[in-house]
Amino acid sequence: MSVQESTFHGFANPVDPTPAELRAWAYKPDSVPLASMPPDWDLLVSGDRLVLTLFELAMDPSCPARRFALHCLYIYAADGIRTNFRAHPKRRFRKLVEQAERDGDELMKVWAHNGRVLLARPDLFIYRDWCEGGLVRENRRLG
Repeated sequence: MSVQESTFHGFANPVDPTPAELRAWAYKPDSVPLASMPPDWDLLVSGDRLVLTLFELAMDPSCPARRFALHCLYIYAADGIRTNFRAHPKRRFRKLVEQAERDGDELMKVWAHNGRVLLARPDLFIYRDWCEGGLVRENRRLG
């Protein structure tokens, strides 16, 4: 049975979900609506522990929570870059960007492009774009 076919029964601890719980929820996001999650849940899950799961979900065009996962990747990128990679390893970020450029569709290529632009020009950080979903909603490439 695949994750997509299974029933998701909720998070043991929504503040600290496991990769398997996040993956199961992402394919059944109506089972636990985002509005019922803790405040700033997107910020809570956008760390190193779940970034590979979030990346996998964002790379899957059939994932119902793909835009949420992509939003979390924008938060992850901005957090790493703005802290000069004290928050997240630069090497991991670069590997994700390279994989998105190589294997991703247009949404993921735009994320990779924007990550590279912010890396070169951290002054282009705008909280609304990177942490409140602006770049996901607009699917816009930074110049």
